Amino acid sequence: MKQIFPDLWQTDVENPFPGLTTHAYLLTREEGNVLFYNTGHEYEIDAMATLGGVDWQLLSHQDELGKSLLRVRKRYGAKLGGHALERESFAGILEPDVLFTGRQTLAGNIEVIPTPGHTPGSTCFQVRSATGKTYLFTGDTVYRNRKGQWSNGFIKGWSDRDTLVASLRMLRKLQPDVVISSAFADKDGYQEMSPNDWARHVDSALQPLLTAG
Repeated sequence: MKQIFPDLWQTDVENPFPGLTTHAYLLTREEGNVLFYNTGHEYEIDAMATLGGVDWQLLSHQDELGKSLLRVRKRYGAKLGGHALERESFAGILEPDVLFTGRQTLAGNIEVIPTPGHTPGSTCFQVRSATGKTYLFTGDTVYRNRKGQWSNGFIKGWSDRDTLVASLRMLRKLQPDVVISSAFADKDGYQEMSPNDWARHVDSALQPLLTAG
C-alpha cells in the first residue's frame, strides 16, 4: 500500500488489459474504512489489516468485479455497495449489501453519485476528507489518458453517448480537490486540482462526445 494523502492509500498497480492500468484506494476514517474499486492483489488486501481493515467496499461499475471481493468479505466482513442496474453481474460473485438507485449519502459522509453512460450502473463517489480535501472517485466515467489529460469513458458499442454527456455535465458542477479514477493510462490515476481546473478537464472530456457524428 502506498500512502498518497494522510488518509488515503493506493494499492499496487494492476494491468487488466494492454495499455490499461488500475488501482484501488483505501480511505481510512474514524467512521470505518472504505475501499473504493477493487484489487486482485491478495497481499494488498492482507496489508489493509494494518490500517484498520475494510468496513465498506464500493464499486463504481461492473468492470471492477472479481473473486477478490470474496476475500475482502471473508477477511474483514466488509459491506459491498454497487448499482442496482448491475445487480445481476454482482450476484455472480457476491450480492451487494447496498444497491444504489439514486444520489444518496452512505456510511456517514460518502456521497453516492450515479453517473450512467460508461455502463448503465456507473457510479462516482465524493467524500469530504477529515483533512479538508474533497475527493472525487470517478471510476471509468472520466479517466486520465496517456497524455495526462482527462478523457470520457465512452466505448463504442457498449456505452451510451447521450447518457454519458448528461453525467459529465452534472460532474462538471462539482468542486473536488482531488479526482481519482479507477482505470488510467497515464503514470497516475489521480490529480489534485482547483475547481476551475476540474471544469476545464470535464469540458475537454465532453468535446469528443459533442462533436461526434
